[in-house]
Amino acid sequence: MTVGGRAVVAGAGIGGLTAAVALQHQGWDVTVLERAPALEPVGSGLGLGPNALHALDAIGLGGEVRRFAAIQGHGGVRRSDGRWLVRTDLGAMAERFGDPQLMALRADLVGLLASRLPDGVLRTGVTVTGVTPGDPDDQASRARVATSAGDLDADLVVAADGIRSPIRATLFPGYPGPRYSGCTTWRFVAPRPDQSPSPAETWGRGTVFGTFPLADGRVYCYASAFAPAGKRHDDEAAELKRMFGGWHDPIPGLIGSVSADAVLHDDVYLMADPLPAYHRGRVAILGDAAHAMTPHLGQGACQAIEDAVVLASLASPGTSLDLAAYTAARLPRTRQLVQASYRATRLSGLTSRPAVALRNTGISLIGRLGPALMLRQLAPIAAWTPPPLAAAQ
Repeated sequence: MTVGGRAVVAGAGIGGLTAAVALQHQGWDVTVLERAPALEPVGSGLGLGPNALHALDAIGLGGEVRRFAAIQGHGGVRRSDGRWLVRTDLGAMAERFGDPQLMALRADLVGLLASRLPDGVLRTGVTVTGVTPGDPDDQASRARVATSAGDLDADLVVAADGIRSPIRATLFPGYPGPRYSGCTTWRFVAPRPDQSPSPAETWGRGTVFGTFPLADGRVYCYASAFAPAGKRHDDEAAELKRMFGGWHDPIPGLIGSVSADAVLHDDVYLMADPLPAYHRGRVAILGDAAHAMTPHLGQGACQAIEDAVVLASLASPGTSLDLAAYTAARLPRTRQLVQASYRATRLSGLTSRPAVALRNTGISLIGRLGPALMLRQLAPIAAWTPPPLAAAQ
């Protein structure tokens, strides 16, 4: 499959926009289709590990992200009464992996990526209704994307259309789809508190509450609990107060500072069964459409960014695009992270007192063994670096 020509990206989330910027960097004529009527990022905070920053550097955006994101320094894991189970220096990640752990608003990253696309590239209010993948071995065979605004032909289609991906369903009709993890989550951004909390997670019995400072002084907060799928509350902020109001400061105050309409509540699904491939014909699948994972390692968006840059690296001008190489590069790594994230989810979801006590003792022991051990455990994730991208001619 000769590289070049027209690429159609379905979905304008983090992965889709990163792919569009990266492919444009490689000389492709890119069109991005987004079914929403406007570019409104879903979610609030976004963790960016060194691996994601390395990928963003490859497309020239890492420096700008570092300017608006907040470095996460000393933090760790606490019990609900405030006692520290383990203290960590997230800043030490920079010494080991070249970059720290950052926290940003999702809207800021989406805005930055979208600003790098020329006028007319991003088309909102357009729904992809089907795709014919084409034959990569036939130069005359192109993919066809059916949309609510008419059909488009493409030399490459990027399916970044989310966890319920219609394109994935078309290409792999026998795939069972995402599964409910058993975990539900709440997210909100709290106003600037009197004293900014440490970047930390507090673990209870089947429940977690995270606090991460943002660059503007506000705090990104998230909570998780195991619950039946689809369970909702008339006032989600009041439900958070019920669950976490007795926990250590500043958690009650952060919850009390937001209104019910400021709290996002979503069930967590994951791709427990791996796809057989992340491509078919001239279509590449990335992000949640390919490997949706639970959030407990903070790698969902990071892996979508990695996907996009790796795909673009295989689309250099004057070369042949081998999408099988994209699958080979991405499927094993992301599969391992789907599994590791789910293990972390299950660990945080322990509810019996003996199991929680054993878990907390193990976390404390890891902390006493020193930061070097924790950094070694993070190395397979954080030390990743992207393949080089050739500048477009």
